[in-house]
Amino acid sequence: MVKIHGFNKLTLLDYPGRLACTIFLGHCNFRCPFCHNAGLVLSPDKEPVIPMEEVLGTLKKRKGILEGVCITGGEPTMSAGLPDFIRKIKELGYAVKLDTNGTHPEMLRRMIEAGMIDYVAMDIKNSPEKYSETSGVREVDIDAINESINLLKSGIIDYEFRTTVVKELHKKEDIEKIGKWLSGSRRYFLQAYKESEQVIRPVYSSYSREQLENYRQMLLEEIPQVEIRGI
Repeated sequence: MVKIHGFNKLTLLDYPGRLACTIFLGHCNFRCPFCHNAGLVLSPDKEPVIPMEEVLGTLKKRKGILEGVCITGGEPTMSAGLPDFIRKIKELGYAVKLDTNGTHPEMLRRMIEAGMIDYVAMDIKNSPEKYSETSGVREVDIDAINESINLLKSGIIDYEFRTTVVKELHKKEDIEKIGKWLSGSRRYFLQAYKESEQVIRPVYSSYSREQLENYRQMLLEEIPQVEIRGI
């Protein structure tokens, strides 16, 4: 059983190329200080719960209108019931996009190989050396994250890597290291940080469009498709 804490019934942005909805699950093993879903990460048990049957009922009614379902969090792969939930969604005929931080490669692999998901968006928090600082936790299993990266780079599913770029946490050398780490990947997105009341620690700022464009040009030496989002 998964606990659904949010349901955006229509999005033109969350699933590339598809008219979709977005489902938000709670709990996360990271505490990224710039995360804009503070409630889902810090106190998910205090968040309202939407019955799974209600969400599935809406999806059933909107068949033929919606084309895809995005599942995000929090970190969805922390929920043991995620595969069963996705199976129910797939039975309704939807394409499924999963947002993940890549810390549970075994679940990710199992769902991909079972044909349960169609697109993966994996967050890359920073260069490996700065992962702990940027993710807000002391111990980070970089080997697990590497396993997820290599799984996606193998090409068995459509995917993207993405980084929310924060001026105080991401310097030029960090972006260069990320580029070399992800070299040969299919596509990578630089996401401009946005301040909001939902951010865990609202003390950060974003780079300008011009500065992000400079990073984009630099990254194109390693990754064939690099785009900017959110600015």
